Amino acid sequence: MSKEGKMDCGRRRLIVATAAVGGAGALAVLVPFVSTMLPSERAKAAGAPVEVDISKLEPGQMVTVEWRGKPVWIINRTQAMLDTLPQLDGEVADPQSDRKQQPEYCKNEHRSIKPEILVTVGICTHLGCSPTSKFKPGVDEGMTPDWKGGFLCPCHGSTFDLAGRVFKAKPAPTNLEIPPHMYLSDTRILIGEDKKGA
Repeated sequence: MSKEGKMDCGRRRLIVATAAVGGAGALAVLVPFVSTMLPSERAKAAGAPVEVDISKLEPGQMVTVEWRGKPVWIINRTQAMLDTLPQLDGEVADPQSDRKQQPEYCKNEHRSIKPEILVTVGICTHLGCSPTSKFKPGVDEGMTPDWKGGFLCPCHGSTFDLAGRVFKAKPAPTNLEIPPHMYLSDTRILIGEDKKGA
């Protein structure tokens, strides 16, 4: 090989090596930059769906789980509890759930996929307080004798029935929110996601 041929081969190697080092350097700078644009593990967990086993949830019982930093109540309503709902249509502000506080598949008289299982965000729609459950008809402290059960927000007195519908003339403007959810099986619920991709 001639002297010029050896020099051309050396230059090509130098160019290839320089390009490789430059590419590696660009990649080293780009990776941290791109990683700052990805959500953190904490952020992913805060918005991630939550799977809940309700196999041990007895009729009349409630369990609270956390989704997106909010308490979500899951209540196994008895038939007696469900029977109170149509009786209260004239007393609640939005009896047909016309305001969009629930997915379309929960826009029914019981505001749920399965009549007995209510899944609702346990935050008052007035100022964000967390109501307390007052399930027992007419006997819970501070409730009237005709109280059929539901939830009371102790901060400003908003009351909700056992479907999370707000009573008329209360500070809360809307019913409790029903989050997107779906059943993975008869005893497992996924909160924060549904088959429709909500």
